[in-house]
Amino acid sequence: MVLPSTLYEKSNISETTLLLLYQDMLLGRNFEDMCAQMYYRGKMFGFVHLYNGQEAVSTGVIKALNKNDYVCSTYRDHVHALSKGVPPKSVMAELFGKETGCSRGRGGSMHIFSSQHNFLGGFAFIGEGIPIAIGSAFQSIYRKQVLKDKNPLRVTACFFGDGTSNNGQFFECLNMAVLWKLPILFVVENNQWAIGMAHHRSASYPEIHKKAGSFGLPGIEVDGMDVLAVREVAQQAIYRARLGEGPTLIEALTYRFRGHSLADPDELRSRQEKEAWLVRDPIQRLEKYLLGQMLIKKDILEDINFEVKRHINDSIEFALSSPEPDIKDLKRYLFVED
Repeated sequence: MVLPSTLYEKSNISETTLLLLYQDMLLGRNFEDMCAQMYYRGKMFGFVHLYNGQEAVSTGVIKALNKNDYVCSTYRDHVHALSKGVPPKSVMAELFGKETGCSRGRGGSMHIFSSQHNFLGGFAFIGEGIPIAIGSAFQSIYRKQVLKDKNPLRVTACFFGDGTSNNGQFFECLNMAVLWKLPILFVVENNQWAIGMAHHRSASYPEIHKKAGSFGLPGIEVDGMDVLAVREVAQQAIYRARLGEGPTLIEALTYRFRGHSLADPDELRSRQEKEAWLVRDPIQRLEKYLLGQMLIKKDILEDINFEVKRHINDSIEFALSSPEPDIKDLKRYLFVED
C-alpha cells in the first residue's frame, strides 16, 4: 500500500501540534549541525552518524507515540532520542563522553540510552536493535495478558535503514511479530544508501514495504520528507498495534543530507542526486506550508528558531562544564547495582 506524497490537505491538526512538529524537527537539525562543529573541533571522537534530512521520519513517528511507548534506534540515534524526550544536554554530554551523559559517558554517539524515556538505545551493528524491539513488544503483551495490566498496550517503534532489510534479523523478527501479534512498528528509513551502496544495487526486490506481504502484515510506503504524511501513517499503525492487531512495516522514503558519517567524504553520491533531495527539505517544506496557508505567523516560527538555538547552546555549555568519568568507576555499570 502506498500513501499519497502529502496529506496536508487532509490533515486536521491543531496549531499546537504543528508547532510541536516544527520545533522537534528544527531541534534535531540544529543539534546535528552543532555536533558536526564539535566533532571537527575535536570535542567528540569515534564515528558520528548525523541525521540531517531525515527529521520528518523521527518526528512523524515518535511524536505520535505515548510517553510509555518504546523506541529502538540504530547508530544514527541522536535525533530519535531527542524526539523521545531525552534532554539535549544529556545527549550532548554523552557525545562528549561526560559522566552527565545519558549513558554516563560510556556509550558515545552510537549508544544513546534512557530508561526514563523508554528509549531502548542506539546499536552499532546492522539490525542489532530489531530483536531488542521484539523483546520490548513481547513484554508489552506479557504485561497485558499475564500481569493483567489495565493500561493501554504499549507500542514499540523500531527504526532501521534500507541496508538492514536484507539481513536475517529483519525477516526472522517480522515472522515472530506476526505470529505473536506484537505491538510494534518496523520503520525502514530508506535513505537510498547503505554506507556507499545504493539501495537499488543491493536489493533484488527494492520495494521494501512489499516484503511485508510474505509474512502477512501491512506494508506501507510513505514520503519520508513529509512529516504530516509520516505522522498519519504512524497514527494508523499505532492505533492498530494498540488494539492488539499486530505489527506494521513502514517504509519511509527519505535522504541523508550528509555523508554516512562525519568521517565519510561523501564522494559516491552525485551532486544532481543530492540537489534533487535538498529541495525537498522536510523542515523548509513544513515551514512553507505553515506560512503559505497562513496557519502560523512568521514571528512565531522565528521565536521557535531562537529558542531551539538557545537550548543547543545550553547543551554545549553543559557538556563542556561536565566532569569526565572517574577512572575508579571504570568497571561500574557493567552489572546491576543493589
